[in-house]
Amino acid sequence: MRMRQTARIISTYTADVSGVNSALFELGGMTVMHDASGCNSTYNTHDEPRWYDHDSMVFLSGISEMEAIMGDDDKLISDIVSAAEQLHPKFIAVAGTPIPMMIGTDFKAVASIVEKRTGIPSFGFATNGMHTYIEGASMALAGIADRFVKENRPKTPDLSVNLLGVTPLDFSINGSAEHLQSALADRGIGVVSNWAMGDTLEALQNATSAHVNLVVSYAGIGAARIMQERFGMPYVVGRPYGKHWNAMLCEAMRDAAESGKHQIPQVSREDAEIVVIGEGVSSLSLASAIGLETGIPVRAIAATEFDSGLLGTSDSIARDEDELVPLLNGAKIIIADPLYQPVCPKDAKFIRLPHEGFSGRIFRDEIPDMTEDISYITNQL
Repeated sequence: MRMRQTARIISTYTADVSGVNSALFELGGMTVMHDASGCNSTYNTHDEPRWYDHDSMVFLSGISEMEAIMGDDDKLISDIVSAAEQLHPKFIAVAGTPIPMMIGTDFKAVASIVEKRTGIPSFGFATNGMHTYIEGASMALAGIADRFVKENRPKTPDLSVNLLGVTPLDFSINGSAEHLQSALADRGIGVVSNWAMGDTLEALQNATSAHVNLVVSYAGIGAARIMQERFGMPYVVGRPYGKHWNAMLCEAMRDAAESGKHQIPQVSREDAEIVVIGEGVSSLSLASAIGLETGIPVRAIAATEFDSGLLGTSDSIARDEDELVPLLNGAKIIIADPLYQPVCPKDAKFIRLPHEGFSGRIFRDEIPDMTEDISYITNQL
């Protein structure tokens, strides 16, 4: 019997607890990871590139061996309350790791008690390190939408959107997150709020004044669905990549604003011998963008949590090596993070596309900003 969900050769994606931290990092809240002392460096100095030049209230509970064995939620709660009374955060988030998962910590109950004692909105996220950053970031952004987006506000005069799912784990710190707004502005679409790089909690609270939500990574899908259910806001799934795909995305946003129905633009990718591997929305969007600009079909493989209903007929989800390797058979060109290369066919051309959420900061200097120009890829085909 072969072990599933193991990584023998390739790396693993950033964990769900880091996804929570990344999604909430700039919003003025206090995030507490319930983990052993010393692990804060993993979530901050390794997984969070903004840590060195952006203030954020990110803490570790410092759970001890005895607390892990016996359980001591009272100490965790008292420490959180004490810190909150000194720092006055806008909200409090408590996220889990493998240790509290094994001892059955009830994070919703912890958050409920913390909120009663402090009067500060509090969240409990039962992350456990067994999922990718997409799962944790989606929980966090959905929590913000659920608690802080409370009313349907008057729409902006011109077509506008919210960008959902923007974290440096997908967009790095190379200017891509900022260029999302300019790419849309060039086509007459304004941005009300960015979830959540370069914006404030107050801006996110005004999200319903936008006409449409644009889900630029799957981390934003939970928030998009909450706002659709509560306020009738439609959403479009896609990340801006290059001129032709961006024009198609903008047309989908206009259609969504008029119809009130969500849109998932697709480009035919049948019989593709070129493969893109990575986060689901990014991979699907890049595959479509390449197809539109070159006329060459490209298929996508989503390597993180994703909804199969959003895939094209030739696309796939592969969460581990055993699933991924057979899907690469017959591929002539593979576009992926460099750490995927060892499991790719030797006769396939490999195009390096580093991803901060997979290889971390190792190849950060190589990460291209393709928001408005994908020639970095098309010139190598």
